Amino acid sequence: MATIKVNVSDQLLRLYDANEQLITEYPVSTSMYGVGNREGSFKTPLGYHQVCEKIGAGMPQDEVFIGRQAQGCLADLQARNIPLPDDVITARIIRLAGKQAGINMGDGIDSFARYIYIHGTADEENISKPVSHGCIRMRNQDIIQLYEKVELNTDVWIED
Repeated sequence: MATIKVNVSDQLLRLYDANEQLITEYPVSTSMYGVGNREGSFKTPLGYHQVCEKIGAGMPQDEVFIGRQAQGCLADLQARNIPLPDDVITARIIRLAGKQAGINMGDGIDSFARYIYIHGTADEENISKPVSHGCIRMRNQDIIQLYEKVELNTDVWIED
């Protein structure tokens, strides 16, 4: 099974095969608030996680998700003046569950309960800069490719 490694300092996500050989790397955007695990901090949590849910298979690249539910294409929603959140999630969602008690799993620090994702964004021009609200943002084309390459329970390591 593949492994994902996210390096916050480099703003890069690297995908490795089962033999730890690099398959590909993608630019990402992690939190504008830095790294941390506290609920409400909007920081990107460090440590060992696993892919626990994949959302959006077959959806258009510009599909908007709110509360993990498809809402329609971004341009259509904007044309209809539908209110959108500050951090518009698009294309695909790879939801993460923390696997280290006291680090990213447990009361007040749980990555799953904090809704930490790897996801597409309507703010692609800021990829490679730390501007997210805690999640790991990717370009829509990139998240679609990654989504197809990873399975549930894929290991995800987020490093500073």
